Amino acid sequence: MNSKNKRRWKIIRDYCIGWTLAFIFLSIVRGEGTQELGSVQFEMTKVIGFSFLMGPFFGGISGYAQILTEEYGYKRVSLGKLLVLRVLFVILFLSALFVLSYFIVGQPVSFREFIFEPGSFAIFVYIVTVDFFMLCLRQVNLFLGKDNLAKLIRGDFYTPREEERIFMFLDLQSSTAHAERLGHITYSKMIQDCFTDLGVIIENEAEIYQYVGDEAILTWNLLEGIQNQNCIQAYYNFKEQLHKRRDHYLKAYDCLPHFKAGINSGIVTVTEVGKYKKEIAYHGDTINVAARIQAKCNALNQELLISGNLVDKLKGEGAHFEKIDSIELRGKEQKVVVYAAHKNE
Repeated sequence: MNSKNKRRWKIIRDYCIGWTLAFIFLSIVRGEGTQELGSVQFEMTKVIGFSFLMGPFFGGISGYAQILTEEYGYKRVSLGKLLVLRVLFVILFLSALFVLSYFIVGQPVSFREFIFEPGSFAIFVYIVTVDFFMLCLRQVNLFLGKDNLAKLIRGDFYTPREEERIFMFLDLQSSTAHAERLGHITYSKMIQDCFTDLGVIIENEAEIYQYVGDEAILTWNLLEGIQNQNCIQAYYNFKEQLHKRRDHYLKAYDCLPHFKAGINSGIVTVTEVGKYKKEIAYHGDTINVAARIQAKCNALNQELLISGNLVDKLKGEGAHFEKIDSIELRGKEQKVVVYAAHKNE
């Protein structure tokens, strides 16, 4: 299973689990020690079983809708249109829920009476609230990065710990010239478009650690980064994505953005920082060296530079490496061996 399908499966899995738990919670709250006003009665054991049927079914629908929103909706339609589409989805979602419920429960009342049973409005509100809550939870997960929300809840980052990771610093070439030519607003729109297109790197198991102005910092755990040369292929996939949208960039910004990158690997410390604005932060010389390597791209007339210690770990046929030399990096006493990466045609 490739990275894209794995990500889709995780979204659908999470939504199925979430909706199943939501229906079970509703069954317990309305079925234990309560008496329904209308003809539809909640028998807890019966409705909990019903939850295991409805949860995965509607979780799959809701999860797939989220996938479509993330892959095809963001930055292609306005926020207002996205909200309208989300409202339409919730209406269809509720309609399907009540149709299925009516035929499965089989109450001796008409469908109209079933919909407007006393307490039905509370169920409407509950379902809309759950949908909104899961949407917000998904946005928080996207904000924190891959699987970090669960780790944060478990307290994995409360105490600093070491990890061996790969870091890539990805920087827009000629950013000052672009900003002066386009003006701040249009320049910011171009950066938005570039970082939206950067989403293709998810296929290479990359996590986006930070956006810093016109620079993005990507990271991998070591094994995922070196597998199939993911840390190298991510750069070329991003470059190819920009080229695919060449006509858009030329029409909107009269240029095709080009990024240069530096990559390094090593031991870093990861921890949770901040009190009122929390962040998962990485600390260590590995990150500083990656930034310094990227800064040498222009001087060495290369688009992708990689440290020698990482080259020794990479296997595969996606790219080959040309040794540049041992170079001095600002803030480092010892020289660092650097290679230029070139994609195999």
